[in-house]
Amino acid sequence: MNKVIVIIGIGELGSIFARGFLRSRYPVYPVTRDMDISEVSKAVPEPELALVAVAENDISEVLATIPTPWRDRIGLLQNELLPKDWKAHKIEQPTVISVWFEKKKGMDYNVFIPSPVYGPKGKLIADCLASIDIPCNVLSSEDELLFELVVKNVFVLTINIAGLETGGTTGILWSEHNQLARKVANDVIDLQEWITGATFARDRLIAGVVDGINGAPDHKCIGRAAPARLERVIDLANKANLKIPKIREIHKKHQGTN
Repeated sequence: MNKVIVIIGIGELGSIFARGFLRSRYPVYPVTRDMDISEVSKAVPEPELALVAVAENDISEVLATIPTPWRDRIGLLQNELLPKDWKAHKIEQPTVISVWFEKKKGMDYNVFIPSPVYGPKGKLIADCLASIDIPCNVLSSEDELLFELVVKNVFVLTINIAGLETGGTTGILWSEHNQLARKVANDVIDLQEWITGATFARDRLIAGVVDGINGAPDHKCIGRAAPARLERVIDLANKANLKIPKIREIHKKHQGTN
């Protein structure tokens, strides 16, 4: 019998992963917000994987509470995720997936493009998601993972922040407001390079963003998280003394209106 997989946070995305694990004959032990993780770890001391499926705003708080026996078997899937987020909690080798599918309440999942995954349990996650027809791309290095995480961050932040100006869908944003979208994307890349201390081939990043847009051209640019994401970007840019002129222009227009 396969070992248990723990899922911390059974929201929309967590439920999709649970379906894939169950289809692949892995027992799933859910951990909800009102449960004590340390007590769960006594019942399940050696899970095959402990997947953290909480919202990005909650990731740091949850990682701070991960029991020692689980720390070498962590899986992560949040947006706006970068290595600093897990290294701050001395988690060295998590399995990380950059999720390129969405799940909205009352609807089944929608795949944009294959989701890159890297880490000790990368193949397990890829195989389990494949069992429910969600494709993954298993990466071969940490550098590839960093690049893919930045691609997703540029995609999410660009469509959300530019979308505050344009509304509409990702396809319309890129086809009818391309100059605006590219300026926002370049500002976001400036910020990502500052956060990571790395330099990226911008054309490759933009190509990755375009792949995501082409995979879901009818995806809405903004949701409830967009104003908060804009504020986080401004706060980080202020700490870094970054100009990010287009994003600051959008922030000035929308400040206090959301």
